Amino acid sequence: MNEKEKALIEAKANVLKSLAHPTRLWMAEQLAEGEKCVCELAENIDADFSTISKHLSVLKQAGVVEDEKRGKMVYYKLKVPCILKYMPCVEAVIRAKMEEQTVLFK
Repeated sequence: MNEKEKALIEAKANVLKSLAHPTRLWMAEQLAEGEKCVCELAENIDADFSTISKHLSVLKQAGVVEDEKRGKMVYYKLKVPCILKYMPCVEAVIRAKMEEQTVLFK
């Protein structure tokens, strides 16, 4: 693997790592429905504003979300909405694993 390929693989891994936390993945899925402010996310999850802000910062550093400040409010949206298009594939892997385990217990 050359340096350019290595850098690209590391960048891809960084994006995937940013989504690998359940709270951040949930936030990304919420943002797929449209932009939201921190307060809207806080209403629907058991976490304080600082925790939510830290998670959003990780997503922003990875390039998954972008923000826009409007007065005292900060709104977030997915930078590239197609980021979650791989979810049906992930869910297919989960279903296949469950089916595999079900066969073992029959």
